[in-house]
Amino acid sequence: MQNQKMITILGPTASGKTSVAAALALRTGGEIISADSRQVYRRMDIGTGKDLADYTIGDVHIPYHLIDIADPGTKYNLFQYQQDFHTAYNDIRSRGKLPILCGGTGLYIEAVLGGYSLSPVPQNQKLRESLEGKSLDQLTQMLVHLKQKNGSKMHNRTDVDTAQRAIRAIEIETYNLEHPTPERQMPPVDSLVIGINIDRELRREKITRRLKARLEEGMCDEIRSLIDGGVNPDDLIYYGLEYKFVTEYVVGKTSYEEMFRQLEIAIHQFAKRQMTWFRGMERRGYTIHWIDAAQSMDEKVESIMSLMNE
Repeated sequence: MQNQKMITILGPTASGKTSVAAALALRTGGEIISADSRQVYRRMDIGTGKDLADYTIGDVHIPYHLIDIADPGTKYNLFQYQQDFHTAYNDIRSRGKLPILCGGTGLYIEAVLGGYSLSPVPQNQKLRESLEGKSLDQLTQMLVHLKQKNGSKMHNRTDVDTAQRAIRAIEIETYNLEHPTPERQMPPVDSLVIGINIDRELRREKITRRLKARLEEGMCDEIRSLIDGGVNPDDLIYYGLEYKFVTEYVVGKTSYEEMFRQLEIAIHQFAKRQMTWFRGMERRGYTIHWIDAAQSMDEKVESIMSLMNE
């Protein structure tokens, strides 16, 4: 176990991966590095599903990193994440602790494990203006074409689920086409990769139950407070499905029932796309050891410990 450099725990939304990571951290004295593109934002707790209570087991607080590190309204990106990941990873390793990478943002996970060569990409206002008014389908087609030109594995459908995100992805691919980056600016990270495999019907049940709970916990009020605090409602749509649909309800564009129905469908589709990404990682050469979400927590932790000791 002492030779393990890092454990990665991935899985679709509602698979219970955070509680597994926390239980493993408790057992090993490890620390968790979040691999979630939205949980980096402060004051965006319910809508991003931080579930911070999962990091406390009994009276033990599990240390976590890369949560609540960016202001709402700002655009945190993959390049920044890669830098911040290595800072946290090196800090944890320097203290003799086990880093446990945990999340569902496949692009962030793969960028870290594979050592993607990235650079900060400035906004291209002229390009943005030329793309304004295009549908998500049109933008997706443009992105596919650019990716083929670049030989790029970035920006799969999981992470490009709104027109704004698609425009940003096109901006990045266009920049990379015009400004080739040096080979491998970041080293790949050796990791044992664990996947939490949840039955599709159980996943659907958990997604619906969790969505109801988050709305009851005050997700609408959270979004109202962000808007009252100066975040533009149009900008909130950038931050993923919950913010897109609940913001539309909060500003009066849709009814509560319609918001719930559309958001529930969208989250189910998102979970399917996450699994598509993880299966794609396997095709790209990553070994993912899948364990059953229906097992007891003790069984899941024991399964991971056995793999660590092989």
